[in-house]
Amino acid sequence: MAKLTLFYTDGCHLCEQAHELVLRCVDSDAVVHQDIVDDPQLMADYQTSIPVLKSTDSARTLFWPFTEQDIKELLK
Repeated sequence: MAKLTLFYTDGCHLCEQAHELVLRCVDSDAVVHQDIVDDPQLMADYQTSIPVLKSTDSARTLFWPFTEQDIKELLK
């Protein structure tokens, strides 16, 4: 079951960095990738903030830049 949602868009080099960082902390099946282009509300919310990482358990959110330690804290 996914524990995190990574909000991103294609071609975003920061999103690629965030994805690699997240995979150092959790298995790939623990992350859902949500392209903000697919949803007008997400585009409005995150257009200038991606990558954004959100916990599916607590609804807490991390905005870039974040670290491995930040991700581990988010998962607690």
